[in-house]
Amino acid sequence: MQIRYFVALSLLPYTAMAIDTPVPGQCVIQPPVPVPSVTAIQGQSDDLTHALIYISSDSSDATMGQMASFQGDVRVTQGNRLIQADQAIFNQQQEQLDANGNLIFQDSLFTVTADSLVAKMRQNSAVLSGANYWLHGQQVHGSAQELEITPDNNLLMTQTNFTTCPPENLTWILEADKIKIDSDDEWGEIWDAKVKLLGVPVFYVPYMTVPVSDKRKSGLLFPSISTSTTNGLEITTPYYWNIAPEYDLTFTPHLMTNRGLFLQTEFRYLAGEAQQGQINLGYLGKDRYLENDPTRYLYHWQHRGAIDENWRVLANYTDVSDNNYFNDLPSDVNQATDNQLNRIGELSYFQRNWDASVRVQDIKVLGAENEEPYKVLPQISANYRLPDFWNNLDFAFSTELTNFEHDDVTQPQATRWHMEPTLTLPIYVPAGSLTTELKLFQTNYWQRDISAGDGLEDSVSRTIPQARIHGQINFERQTQIWGENYRQTLEPQAQYLYVGYEDQSAIGLYDTAALADDFYGLFRDRRYSSIDRIANANQVTIGATTRLFDSHNLEQLKFSLGQIFYFEDNKVDLNPEFEEEAPSFSVLASELDAHLYKNWYFSGAIQFDTKEGETKKSEFSLDFRPGANKLVQVNYRYVPDLLNTNTNDRVDISQTGLRTTWPLSDDLYFVGNWYYDLNRERTVETFAGLQYESCCWAVRLSYHYNIKTNYADDFNPIENYREEFEKGVYLNFVIKGLGGSGPLGVSDMLDEGLFNYRKPLYLRN
Repeated sequence: MQIRYFVALSLLPYTAMAIDTPVPGQCVIQPPVPVPSVTAIQGQSDDLTHALIYISSDSSDATMGQMASFQGDVRVTQGNRLIQADQAIFNQQQEQLDANGNLIFQDSLFTVTADSLVAKMRQNSAVLSGANYWLHGQQVHGSAQELEITPDNNLLMTQTNFTTCPPENLTWILEADKIKIDSDDEWGEIWDAKVKLLGVPVFYVPYMTVPVSDKRKSGLLFPSISTSTTNGLEITTPYYWNIAPEYDLTFTPHLMTNRGLFLQTEFRYLAGEAQQGQINLGYLGKDRYLENDPTRYLYHWQHRGAIDENWRVLANYTDVSDNNYFNDLPSDVNQATDNQLNRIGELSYFQRNWDASVRVQDIKVLGAENEEPYKVLPQISANYRLPDFWNNLDFAFSTELTNFEHDDVTQPQATRWHMEPTLTLPIYVPAGSLTTELKLFQTNYWQRDISAGDGLEDSVSRTIPQARIHGQINFERQTQIWGENYRQTLEPQAQYLYVGYEDQSAIGLYDTAALADDFYGLFRDRRYSSIDRIANANQVTIGATTRLFDSHNLEQLKFSLGQIFYFEDNKVDLNPEFEEEAPSFSVLASELDAHLYKNWYFSGAIQFDTKEGETKKSEFSLDFRPGANKLVQVNYRYVPDLLNTNTNDRVDISQTGLRTTWPLSDDLYFVGNWYYDLNRERTVETFAGLQYESCCWAVRLSYHYNIKTNYADDFNPIENYREEFEKGVYLNFVIKGLGGSGPLGVSDMLDEGLFNYRKPLYLRN
């Protein structure tokens, strides 16, 4: 029979122990012992210090007030903790419990097997000798000559080790003289540690700390090493400073043997509960790779958030020392292909039916000295909405007051006030929709320094009406294709647009550019991005979309085709010296997304000039995706008459590419891409990477070769001084459980390089 006792004393302190966060989908390491299920006793206090202790065994011998001895299947429980042993002795005078023989200790976080246990009630501590431990739900396990749970709830292990590898395959293991887990700071301290790979010691660390939760702590982060043709050997050693709960800073010395010591700093902060921001600094005192050893720098500030439920704030400012900063130096602010620095400051106020904002903006274009946009200093805007105010009629009114300034004093400056009242009558039924819209554009300009502008006037008032009717009908039917049942839709739509004409040659161009053409752009009500030019229109747009849905209601095909038919010529152009051709219809725009067969997908778009019989723009991609992390994509793009901002020449872009990722085994996969310029007959980018990843370590080897986006600047007035191409080899090695979970997989490798992977199929599932 079993004898049951309960003791109103604390046995062991509660210890929150974790070496690393779990990696989903990786190895599952379980203790090699059958561990009983432990559940808390109903009605018991969550404070384990005051929880009752229950002891059961096959037999016992007790002397009241002195000592109790338990033999056979001894179970000591306290809350959600359990001690199981062959025998145990409880000394009531010393308030000490000794247990041994097939000893198991378990709580909600970890399981420990040991040779013996000594628990001192008065000191609220325990010592386990010859311990092996496993963390529940994680890959971390190890052993210790002695494992002590201290009175202040900390865990102290001597002559210990830990790993995240399966016991049968210890690829790496960390051995240390002592490890201390602080339950309050939630960090582990390790003394005299050495890491072994495949049984061979690879490095020694006299002292280090590791996280045991998501709590932040100051310290060195893992370094990285790479090499490239322009930067040489690169070594980064970041340091993280946990300044306060609402502030932190990462300082990264970055040594480049060809350039020098590059210093990067990122400071992050929280301002209240709903605002956050960061400051980035970069500094390279003397760039030895360039002539005259120039100083190169970056500073960036970003802030956003809500002041309260109505007010919003946004700020973003970036500046760099030269046009090629992002091309030459690594940055978390911009990519090498970004050539614009957008500086914005905005304060907004929102209500149910209206909103208002004050905004300042400055755009710096890198590598295009002849392209300096105007500054917005400032812009005050307001929008009012009154839906269904009378017989399903919607009313909206927007206005803005904008002041434009330019760094070049010879350029015209202006203040613009624009008002735009709108009446809309929307009609929606299941079979389609019909929207009628009336607008009035009222704009006033007060222009300054207009001597440089040909034909500009000091004051201009412009009033232009607009009428738009857009209708769409939805048809559908059941059909069969190659023996499969489908639901096919046909969605024809038509739009009539009328915009009045007014001569606008007396107005300068401050923030207006032409919009790109595509199928959805055919149904826009404007030709230009802003209001310095409002193109006259008297036109009809006709288009249609058809879709195929399978028996599971998944969209398998979408095809759209449309064109604009002009009833009168466009008389408004961004360049008054350019005599625009007056076609009677626009390009024929089409788009296609299709699940062709099983694992084959196609996506394409084309704008075709039916009058001239030539393609104005096209892009296509063909994907083969047979499974997870399996992809082969062939793509092509063609864009004629594109402006080269470096030379101001018009060029045609004709490029083809191949992108693939494929698992070579369960743990090893390959990612590669290749892009080729058909016009210049040369490769513009090559990337190849191999990654091996197991549950406890990962390694990636990659090769990069790509064209550099070089701009002329004060540091390099000679165009051919810079390398036109750059290549490099990168090796990443991560030990999981020592500060990282390894590379993210194929997704981040697919995004490396100049041309990121785009999944071509955007069908609605």
